[in-house]
Order: sequence, then C-alpha cells, then structure tokens
Amino acid sequence: MAELKEIIDRYMKKVPEVRKYCDRCLGTRRWDGNVVLMIVDAAFTSIGLNYFKTVVPKVEEFKRKFIDTRRITSLKDLTSMDIEELRNIWKNRRSWEIAKNIASILDKIKEQNNLTDKDAFVLWAKNSKLESWKEDIIGKTKGVGINTYQYLRMMAGIDTVMPDKIVKRVLKEISSEAGEELLFEDDIAFIKEVHKIAEKTGYRPIEICWMTWLVHSESSLSREKGYSEILTKI
Repeated sequence: MAELKEIIDRYMKKVPEVRKYCDRCLGTRRWDGNVVLMIVDAAFTSIGLNYFKTVVPKVEEFKRKFIDTRRITSLKDLTSMDIEELRNIWKNRRSWEIAKNIASILDKIKEQNNLTDKDAFVLWAKNSKLESWKEDIIGKTKGVGINTYQYLRMMAGIDTVMPDKIVKRVLKEISSEAGEELLFEDDIAFIKEVHKIAEKTGYRPIEICWMTWLVHSESSLSREKGYSEILTKI
C-alpha cells in the first residue's frame, strides 16, 4: 500500500504550477491584486458553476467593462453600483448581493483604519477565526457559506482549505488509496483533517486544496484550454 505522501506527491506532479500560484494567492495578488475582482470571483463561485469554464470568463468580462474602464476603482464603487446593470454581466442577483455586501463590510474596515482595499481585506482575514466563522462580520452575511468564507480568507493570505465537494472527493480517494479513512463530522473537522494531512506530507493546506481542483475531472477542460495560462491571469 502506497504511503499518503507518495500518493500526494504523485498528484502534485500533475500540477507543478500549483505552488507558484498559491504563493500569489497567499500574497493577495490574484487578479493583479484587485480586491474587487477577488470578491466578484468569490461571489460567482458561490453558486457552484464550473470555475474555469463559467466563472473566470465572466469575471474577465466584468473586469473589461468596469475595472479597465475605471468605472469601478474601489470597494466603495462596487457597493454603489446598480445591481440591474451588473446583471448584464452575470444574471444571478444573489451573487451581486453577496459581492456588494462583502465590499461594503471591507470598505468600512478600510475607512475605520485608513487602509487600502487590499490592506483592509488582509486585516479582516487576519482577525477571522474558522471556529467562529458564523459570527464573523463576513461569515454571517446572507449568502456567505463556509466555502465562500474560506475562499475569501485564502485570497486574503490565510493558508487554509475550502471544504467543498471536489476537495472532499479527491482527498477521500487519496486516503483510500493509502489505506486510510478520512473521517470528519462536519466541515470544520474536515478542514482540520486537511491541515493534518498537509503537515504530514510537507505541503501547505492551500496547495492541497488547489491541487484537488486542478486534478479533478472538470479541470480537464481547463487543461485543453491551457489552464497554466489561465492561472497566470487570475
């Protein structure tokens, strides 16, 4: 029976870009460090559509129409945008309500502490706690579940993992191959188990998280389109 580390090493070799990409994520440099785009990404991702095929192209369209034209240059600008106009890019109203609410919360942190958008995002993440995520100012926002909460924390510099179905499925398969059983009672317990796996195998939790997404079957589409090139843009 192969050791857990040997199996994860094999998976990691399939996605050699993951470490560099995760460095950028933890440095809050995704989407060229634009916090508005990171929030929009998280809000779109929250409804569970294919990330590379659906979410990324729509975030890029939003970027072209609102960021590149400088109609939106800050968190405050996003909070004041009319949802109906935004829905010309992405129809789901719930996603925009989530994005605008998160932007409003971070903008208040920004103003209260005289920070940049990015520094406000990072400050929020540093003060956030997994165990009390439901009481967090963003965690308790309508429409924000634990996956969106964790995703935002990761983009703001916290080395952790999302407990979504793909991550769980791939890690269960890996654990089973190693002759181990991945046991957890809830999402928080799962996240803690992944942190233990990371410690055992010498990888960061965020690397394990992104590895599972990239090696999952849905990423075959992104490979055909050159997912390495996509990752350098986001």
